[in-house]
Amino acid sequence: MLKLARWRYLTVIIVTLLGILWALPNALPPNIRAQYPGFLPNKTINLGLDLQGGSHLLFEVDKDAVYKQRLETVADDLTGALRGVRKAGELGARKTPIAFSGRGQSSDGSVVRVTITNLSDMPEALNRISKLGQPIDGASGVIANTDLLVRNVANNIEISLSPEAKLAMSRRAVTQSIEVIRRRIDETGTKEPSITRQGADRIVVQAPGESDPEKLKSLIGQTAKLTFQLLDDSVPVAEAMAGRIPPGSVLLPQPSQPNEPFVLVKRRAVVSGENLVDARPSFDQQTNQPVVSFRFDGAGSRAFGRVTTTNVGKRFAIILDDKIISAPNIQSPIIGGAGVITGGFTVESAAELSTLLRGGALPAPLTILEQRTVTAELGKDAVEAGATAGIIAMVSVMIFMFLAYGFTFGGFSILALCVNIVLIFAGMGAVGATLTLPGIAGLVLTLGMAVDANVLIYERMREEFAAGRSAALAIDAGFARAVVTIIDSHITSLLSALILFYFGSGPVRGFAWTLSLGILTSVFTAVLVSQVLIALWFRQTRAKVLPI
Repeated sequence: MLKLARWRYLTVIIVTLLGILWALPNALPPNIRAQYPGFLPNKTINLGLDLQGGSHLLFEVDKDAVYKQRLETVADDLTGALRGVRKAGELGARKTPIAFSGRGQSSDGSVVRVTITNLSDMPEALNRISKLGQPIDGASGVIANTDLLVRNVANNIEISLSPEAKLAMSRRAVTQSIEVIRRRIDETGTKEPSITRQGADRIVVQAPGESDPEKLKSLIGQTAKLTFQLLDDSVPVAEAMAGRIPPGSVLLPQPSQPNEPFVLVKRRAVVSGENLVDARPSFDQQTNQPVVSFRFDGAGSRAFGRVTTTNVGKRFAIILDDKIISAPNIQSPIIGGAGVITGGFTVESAAELSTLLRGGALPAPLTILEQRTVTAELGKDAVEAGATAGIIAMVSVMIFMFLAYGFTFGGFSILALCVNIVLIFAGMGAVGATLTLPGIAGLVLTLGMAVDANVLIYERMREEFAAGRSAALAIDAGFARAVVTIIDSHITSLLSALILFYFGSGPVRGFAWTLSLGILTSVFTAVLVSQVLIALWFRQTRAKVLPI
């Protein structure tokens, strides 16, 4: 009776000591934490936006730009397909060219139209254009074999995106945008940013400690799509500005050169920013002006070297977000896969562009829908209010347990509750979790749930003792019979918290996180810590009557 295995005592002692060790940094000032030896834990709980202040931004992904970009690629491939030009790696002889005219996109870019001159070529044209489609991939595999809808209207062919393709592309664009935003914010050193999806095409960014939302907007909102494209000198720029732009080319502005405000470039990029592996601010050794040094991966180095080798003496444009940064001449082949971007940068703009390029390009432009700043004063008030609520809850629980079960058993439950709180803070500090105001609410709720387990155990002890069992047998039966009920009730609560964490976002996740951790620690303290304390008490007193 009440002979607990040694592993129970050791488990409680070791876990409690480790909990104190991991939770202690949260109670120490920064100057003392800085003097901590390297082998001791020094992580603290990060405060969320509502507790320490910061910036809140709501963005919307421009889905139409994603659709338009895909159809522009189809329109470029369309010419080669109808002319019978083979793609890279495609086997077989050159196909017979099909006569066509009037290739172009609708005013909103949602449809690509082409006119087939000879109706007898229509079946072959439809067949070739259908092969331009790509499979639609979803989370569970391939959704459809093609993302294109190809329709024959008289002697015209209209190409658009299927609804399934649009849905898949929208989801992929939002997911990619979240990852790019996260990489960009991580470069700024902001701790524990919250970047979550809201609805189908919106992204919420919360950056605790960042008081300048304009800085975040400029960093996040820029698409940073970098491409290297050859210039098209087949038509004078003046004619292109008059509307006579050759197929496969585009007229782009060059803000840094007033003498050459527009440049005609070929639409297809020879190398894109996706091939960049590094970008750093540096200085030109000859002019000492700020520049951006970049380096390509293996595939980008080979493509860049091949293009510069075959186009020596010609010009190529370095384009960022459809604006030409510079358009230098290719003096000699660039084989090493490294180079510099010049464009009248300042030290700050070169550093900002480097950060954007390292983070990668957004798949689509972002539109700012909402921005607000939470001041540090408001965060301080929230922390004080949360601390006050926690203290009131703790005192109320203590008073109830002392009145209901006496100072002995009530004291055991309060001691176990203190261990519970220490373990919660230790767990949150160990993983670098973020504490929010709803998280404090979850912590306060955990206090009540923790002593609820002790109430179940104590009430079962009362019943067993009132039924004529001895104090030792009543204590044994109280733990043995109440544990099943405790575990069942906590499992259901844990499942509910996990559902909130999985489907929720922002404050809901903060509440679910602290609640989940509190449930796990509550089971440990109620079942093991309380049992060890009562067993030690009984060994010393050999009580005949339960003081509850």
